[in-house]
Amino acid sequence: MRRAIQSGLLVLLLVWALPAMAQTPLAEAKADGLVGERLDGLVGIVVADPSPELKQMVETVNDRRLKEYRQIAEETDAPLEAVQQRAGRQLIQRLNAGEYFTDASGRWRQK
Repeated sequence: MRRAIQSGLLVLLLVWALPAMAQTPLAEAKADGLVGERLDGLVGIVVADPSPELKQMVETVNDRRLKEYRQIAEETDAPLEAVQQRAGRQLIQRLNAGEYFTDASGRWRQK
C-alpha cells in the first residue's frame, strides 16, 4: 500500500515536472497539432510528414520521460508499464482543448 501511494505521488510529481522540461517546443508542437500524448506516457507524432527537428524533439522528450519512468518503477518496485500508463492518463487529462491524444485503439483524437 505504501509503495502504491509513493508510486502515485512520484508519477504525479513527474507529470507536473515533465512539461516544464521541454515546455516551449513541446507546448508549441502540441498547440499546433503536430504531436500528442500517448497512453503509454510518451509523445507521438500526429502529422504524416514530420520535420527532422520535430522527430528529434519527440525522441528527446521520450528519452527523458522513459528515464524518469524507469527510475520511478525501480524506486517503487512497480512495473514500468504501470508507471507509464498512469503518467499517460494524467498527461492526457491535462491536455488543453484541441490537443491530441491516442485512444485505446491507438487512434489520434482531439480533446
